[in-house]
Amino acid sequence: MSIEIINIDTLVENLEQYLVIDVRSEGEYFLAHIPTAISFPIFNNEERKIIGTSYKKDSRENAIKLGLNFFGPKMTHFINEIEQIQQQQNGKKIVLHCWRGGMRSNAMAWLFNFYGLEICLLEGGYKTYRNWCSAQFIKDYPIKIISGCTGAAKTEIIGELNKENFSTIDLEDIACHKGSAFGYLGMPSQPTQEYFENQLALHFFNEMKKQPNFIFIEDESQRIGNLQIPNDLWATIKTKNRYFFDIPFEERLQHLVAEYGVFNKDELIACIHRITKNLGGLNAKNCIQFLEDSNISDCFSILLQHYDKAYYKGIQKNENWEKKTIHIVSENTNPIENSKKLKEII
Repeated sequence: MSIEIINIDTLVENLEQYLVIDVRSEGEYFLAHIPTAISFPIFNNEERKIIGTSYKKDSRENAIKLGLNFFGPKMTHFINEIEQIQQQQNGKKIVLHCWRGGMRSNAMAWLFNFYGLEICLLEGGYKTYRNWCSAQFIKDYPIKIISGCTGAAKTEIIGELNKENFSTIDLEDIACHKGSAFGYLGMPSQPTQEYFENQLALHFFNEMKKQPNFIFIEDESQRIGNLQIPNDLWATIKTKNRYFFDIPFEERLQHLVAEYGVFNKDELIACIHRITKNLGGLNAKNCIQFLEDSNISDCFSILLQHYDKAYYKGIQKNENWEKKTIHIVSENTNPIENSKKLKEII
């Protein structure tokens, strides 16, 4: 039985049909990987370090011998493990890859093929996926931006549109952060920058496979928490129209209180400390005191005024803001009503 070589385009076009096995070390996988890939290290972190040191200080041959010493005793375990995984994945065809499609993936492919399993190798390895991601970010996507001041429930509008089978990409969900100093509350840990990009590229690719007239995203700054939207994609986003929801201050305030009022005081106070410099010492002190008095509404009123001021100060520096902005007046933050208004305009 021969080993099939597939390229990256074939893989991503049919990703759901393959069982992607990443044979790199745990550390490499943790840094970033192909979404859906399962970690299946041929060498663990320490073994990889030992082999790499031997390769640099001794010779390629000595490094290979060391690798075989590590690999040999684990071969039966690898066979048992891959059979179990494949069974759980309903017999999907196995695609193996390492960093560049070199010795690690070829060694594992030989073992599985020798045992009688149908195996594919990803040409160029994980590196070729990274190159593929970069190519996705230079495309001119039909993006439409849902905008509005803090508390306008933009994420909820994205969610409502997604329920109605419109093409959407939730940047905050992918980044595991809601953008502001409070954005990490209630969210899982942020991924690495590389894995954020890996997911983002695949999301855009999958949405474009649907051949949409437009893709809705939320208005974000380039930085979301500790992550950054790739420069090429950001350059495209800045050219697109935004649909700005003009919603009264009090309605947005109520939305924020409902969203963030569930968190304990210590968490909220820690967030305020992070923005004390920009918020101002007196405002920060008052916010904290309101929280201590369980007066969440007045605390968030100060915060919302601060974010509104910062937002309008930012758009004054953007001379094309009005040219690219379509205003939608709304009396509340109801995502069903606001998504309906958006659809009527578009």
